[in-house]
Amino acid sequence: MELNIKNLSVNIGDKEILKDFNLNIKPGEIHVLMGPNGVGKSTLTKVIMGDNHYTITSGSITYGDKDLLKLSVSERAQLGIFLGMQLPPEIEGVTNADFMHTALREKEKDNFKLFPFIKRMDLVYDELKMNKEMIHRGVNVGFSGGERKKNEIMQILMLEPSFIMLDEIDSGLDVDALKIVGDEVMKYYDEKKPGILLITHYDRLLDYIKPTHVHVVVNGKVVKSGDYSLVKEIEENGYKDYE
Repeated sequence: MELNIKNLSVNIGDKEILKDFNLNIKPGEIHVLMGPNGVGKSTLTKVIMGDNHYTITSGSITYGDKDLLKLSVSERAQLGIFLGMQLPPEIEGVTNADFMHTALREKEKDNFKLFPFIKRMDLVYDELKMNKEMIHRGVNVGFSGGERKKNEIMQILMLEPSFIMLDEIDSGLDVDALKIVGDEVMKYYDEKKPGILLITHYDRLLDYIKPTHVHVVVNGKVVKSGDYSLVKEIEENGYKDYE
């Protein structure tokens, strides 16, 4: 399904963060948002997911024929929308196994089978080169920054969403972990062809996750769009030409 954002304006308190923002993402497209800090990139992902700290003053967000602004966070997740967070929280008292077991039972209903779930989780941890002890630890409890980011990718591989948002998934990753994360995202992309919205400040992640579209965001709106060549332009000149 397509994600369509039309003329979206968003406030937090009295401050306007997004201003008449427009974006369209089709299945099989990878869109990268780049821009200075504080211009609304992370805000956009949170609003798409349904964070109620933000006030939408105008515009619309649809996914296929669904009006996302009328749906709860849970309902959006059930449509296949996933947000890999910039700062994944700790969840005390809930293990990764319990968390994924509950999420997949909700998604698959009567089709859920315990043995394939256990087997799949073991396989995913192997693919991500994660310590399997983490399966039985609280979600992100005591995890390093890189381990938390891998845990977000684990959730993608288990839940198989149709639309993925990754907010600075590269922060906290060393070179080896970055390659693992990038390769696993692209492997999933090649197999399932989801729509992907990626936020990053660095082109090193884009050595692995190859964007089909690149957008520069300044002052709450897209000011320029292009292909991967735009990343190199930003790397050489920064954002001064857009501000």
